[in-house]
Amino acid sequence: MNDIRIHILHCGRVCVSPYLPYGGKDCSMLKAAGITTRKRDRLWFPVSAYYIEHPKGKLLVDTGWSREMSPDGVYDRKAQIRHMSVPLYFTNQGEIAKGQTVDEQLCLLGVETKDLDYVLLTHLDCDHASGVRQVKDAKKLLVSKEEVVCAKKHKTRYTASMWEGVSLTEFSFTDNGIGPFEKSYDLFGDGSVQLVAIPGHSDGLFAVLVTGGMGKYVLLYSDGGYSTKSWQQLILSGIATDREKQYQSLTWISKMSVNKNCLESLANHDPDVIPHTIWL
Repeated sequence: MNDIRIHILHCGRVCVSPYLPYGGKDCSMLKAAGITTRKRDRLWFPVSAYYIEHPKGKLLVDTGWSREMSPDGVYDRKAQIRHMSVPLYFTNQGEIAKGQTVDEQLCLLGVETKDLDYVLLTHLDCDHASGVRQVKDAKKLLVSKEEVVCAKKHKTRYTASMWEGVSLTEFSFTDNGIGPFEKSYDLFGDGSVQLVAIPGHSDGLFAVLVTGGMGKYVLLYSDGGYSTKSWQQLILSGIATDREKQYQSLTWISKMSVNKNCLESLANHDPDVIPHTIWL
């Protein structure tokens, strides 16, 4: 197989209650949402997106924050409330500096958004789907059918205006023996890019498993965990639609992360991960 390159991009930061990433299985939604958390106790995490150069296409995984979050490149409370909603603002405060939106960073890599073959939305939480309009001219934007249903069911958690009017293509997982629930979607039909169902944090969440030559792979597990210690210690995040499935998914992530063929295993918000490029 030809070379695959994965570019890790940081598209802003998000400020949350420490219970959101590391609340554990008994964490209440109130604590995870940060309603009772003091400002000085909140934590900043990166918001990642991934540009993948593949022999069969150009892929983008998630979109990071929209420029609407920080019109002037700095923290802007009023702009964020307009972009998200008051409840989501209290849960997910963020900022994105000038030059950090995903389309701005793709431009620096010499990539036009209209040339993207696929935008893969691992789920529709605001810090993953905020920048959808910035890449709306991509050839195809994929989201799982389960996630679309989840977003309609949990309306206060999601901001549908972020993708309203954008052409999203829903896909269905197949029962093929891949992942914690043996459900995934083989993007190119050759096993090189698998969208693996890892429900729990949300109903339609998926990880992106990218496999190169000699069976070596990179696992992009989105919000299946928030950092390496999540899968090392099996610490569940505070926000979930199904705790049991969340635990099963995290257990699978842990198993995949320690496999000898795993080159890197990356959470979307890991504070220890810096932008870099992986060759497969």
